[in-house]
Amino acid sequence: MEKERKAPTSNGEEDVISMADSTITVEDIEGELFKIERIRDILVRRESELRYMMDDIQLCNEIIRLKKELQKLVTVPDTDKTNEDRQREEELLQQIHKLVETREFLVDDVEFERLREREEDKEMAEFLKAKYPKSSKQADPKKKQRAASSTQPSSSPFITKTGFALLKECCSFTCTIM
Repeated sequence: MEKERKAPTSNGEEDVISMADSTITVEDIEGELFKIERIRDILVRRESELRYMMDDIQLCNEIIRLKKELQKLVTVPDTDKTNEDRQREEELLQQIHKLVETREFLVDDVEFERLREREEDKEMAEFLKAKYPKSSKQADPKKKQRAASSTQPSSSPFITKTGFALLKECCSFTCTIM
């Protein structure tokens, strides 16, 4: 970037010359800022998705651990069980039930976030159509496709579906909760 400098004018006064490249326009700068903002939004979404996935993995691991402990207690014949064993079985069942409910809430929350993000994406598309109606009509289809994919990144359905699918499938494949 150039430093801001002053250039003398014909009347002896100095005009301020921008530090920006003389070929860049305000619209170009706004467009680039918009791209950066969209990328930031995508990264925030992905971070949130990864946190959900991490919480889900931890819940599933804890459920698996508790189920293994419960399985050991269940294999003991009732005649050989102590009151402590029976009480521990009940505690384990309650803990597992609580974790399953927590995980169901987590899955519901992920679905809610996915729907909210989809709505945000629709609103952004409408905003862009309203703000730049000429550019979408004049661009040739091939340029328009390339521009849309490079200038308006969004959290792709693949990422969201993958994270959501992993979250949904974790316990059904790994834990097999009750």
